[in-house]
Amino acid sequence: MTDGPPPKSVLARGAALLRVCGESDTALSLAELALRTGLPKPTAHRLIGELVRLGLVERTPEGGYRVGLALFVLGQSAPSVRELRDAALPYLGDLHEATRENVHLAVPDGADTLFLEKVTGRRATPIVSRTGGRLPAHCTATGKVFLALDPRPPGRALLRLTPRTLVLPGQLARDLARTRARGYGVNLEEAEIGVSAVAAPVYARGTGSRPVAAISVTGGTRRLDMDRTGERVCAAARALTRALSA
Repeated sequence: MTDGPPPKSVLARGAALLRVCGESDTALSLAELALRTGLPKPTAHRLIGELVRLGLVERTPEGGYRVGLALFVLGQSAPSVRELRDAALPYLGDLHEATRENVHLAVPDGADTLFLEKVTGRRATPIVSRTGGRLPAHCTATGKVFLALDPRPPGRALLRLTPRTLVLPGQLARDLARTRARGYGVNLEEAEIGVSAVAAPVYARGTGSRPVAAISVTGGTRRLDMDRTGERVCAAARALTRALSA
């Protein structure tokens, strides 16, 4: 359900519908769209119909709604995203070859971490993340990198996704201090039981001390050597930083 009042302008209402479609892993019914955006059902029905006609949303045979191909193509054309992903892919591939685990490229998005790319394989630990998906920053390794190096109030209550999620402000503050001290963030089963991750910051020219992205390796807690993985992730992040600053 929406966290605030429903958007008022037509453009904002359409954007809200697109956002909830994009955030869902499954097609949403009209009733779910109205609930999640706070829009009246007739308004949601009218606007989603227009988005379908434009190809930004598609309707499934079962009557649900999901992001359409036109929106995917439009998103891929964003120069900043395309350039960052293109520059990062060789380093993500090298990390996957070295670890055989899931490798992410993420950027900050409000109180969330947004995954721009995910490299995985048959031997990697199955995890919930996906390209274009997002998770709360406080319970992910990439998100902790952003919070540690560009601290801002979370803007909402800290969600507990697992029993190990850090939801007390003091606990999180101490963890972020450790992140700054060692140079990389760690998620110990805080987003998914049995799954841990290590992430390091990526910088670009002109951004100062604020990272533009983060690279992470995510896998089974018992399989990840956190110190060794941290060294590898930091090396990849430094190499990508040099490439972006060249």
